Amino acid sequence: MSDSVNQIIKPLTTTVNENGNLEIGGCDLVNLAKEYKTPLYVIDEDTLVSICNSYKEAFAEYKNVKLLYASKALCTSAIATLLSNEGFGFDVVSGGELYTMYKAGIDMQTILFNGNNKTEEELSLAVDLGIARFSVDNFSELSLLDNIAKNKNKTVDILLRITPGIECHTHEYIQTGHLDSKFGFDMSQIDEALSLIINNYKNLNLKGLHAHTGSQIFETKVYKDEIDILIKELVRIKDKFGLTLNEINLGGGLGVKYTEQDNPPSVKEMADIIIEAIKLNCEKYKYFYPTIYLEPGRSIISNAGVTLYTLGSQKQVPNGKKYVSADGGMADNPRPSLYQAEYIAQIANKPNAKNEETVTIAGRYCESGDIIIENIKLPKTEQGDILCVYNTGSYNYSMSSNYNRTQKPAMVLVKSGQSDMIVMRETLEDLIRNDIIPSRLKKC
Repeated sequence: MSDSVNQIIKPLTTTVNENGNLEIGGCDLVNLAKEYKTPLYVIDEDTLVSICNSYKEAFAEYKNVKLLYASKALCTSAIATLLSNEGFGFDVVSGGELYTMYKAGIDMQTILFNGNNKTEEELSLAVDLGIARFSVDNFSELSLLDNIAKNKNKTVDILLRITPGIECHTHEYIQTGHLDSKFGFDMSQIDEALSLIINNYKNLNLKGLHAHTGSQIFETKVYKDEIDILIKELVRIKDKFGLTLNEINLGGGLGVKYTEQDNPPSVKEMADIIIEAIKLNCEKYKYFYPTIYLEPGRSIISNAGVTLYTLGSQKQVPNGKKYVSADGGMADNPRPSLYQAEYIAQIANKPNAKNEETVTIAGRYCESGDIIIENIKLPKTEQGDILCVYNTGSYNYSMSSNYNRTQKPAMVLVKSGQSDMIVMRETLEDLIRNDIIPSRLKKC
């Protein structure tokens, strides 16, 4: 089952306990809601470790592989520590993510810094900390990073991020490998970038190429197409420039199952496609097997997480929908508003009750588009019921906000009946701690 964890919706430990409540990681969700309040992010450690093992097992036969967790999916000190303990490195995309890793005691030689507009301050911090790789995205960054490294009398290892011209069939906002993309060098710009690195930028050490085809990918063929392009490009670069590059970063993007209609490939299916494509291309071009970097994010953390809400007011529109409001919404999960994302959910305090009515779960925020789940069948709901929304581990907390001046939720890690807070709930004081009132506005 471990090679299919991304193909299930609920955490592996989800069950109904003797009290008739939903339980995850041996913890009663109703009790968690009482103890930690709601909204509440809950992460199941066993599910998270299981998907990590899926990746390690799937790529075990390919010795030169580096698994990097895409931190943007969910970045906290505890999650970073847990994943580091499981042997994962990290793909970071900001100085904040990098600093989180540093303060958590993560080995900086397991860090790759990605992103299309890294600031001088962020690059300088990364150079000072001695991270393993920079994925350079554009000509401006080439020049800036070389200058920073030169001033610090250091040489840094880089990958060149390219756009391979592959469009996966996913939401247009999360396609990153097509030709007209904000990410990476166009294929026609590679030679110019290489010439600059070879002739001008002496403090940059090019190790390989980086490409990423998108997110929530259900088609394994995109990985084959990506490898075909990358290996062919490595061969061309060697022939034209005499430069032997031995690393390729394939990005991440493996899809997960949010609803019953979703049918993502397993980790093993993806791994088999990748390994076979590399073998075929390297034999075809008589090129040695490169080191592979992979950057799974969503498929690592997503279905290990759920979000708990307390249900409140209800509204029946005459001849229309019935709205049931939760005590959270787009500030703790903006994905439905951004991507029209869909979820499934259960009432944690009555999971075995018959689904009697179709309702729309509305968020509490002052936006008409603040809808958590539209038209879901649930038991008859009452004020105070605890709603468990599944598969919310990725891009919920990491994209959360203080919209309407509300506090961000707490997060707990559960395992074997134990719950540990790993992110504290924000307080009202937290909301105003950075506010400053200029003296000229204050009345004498």
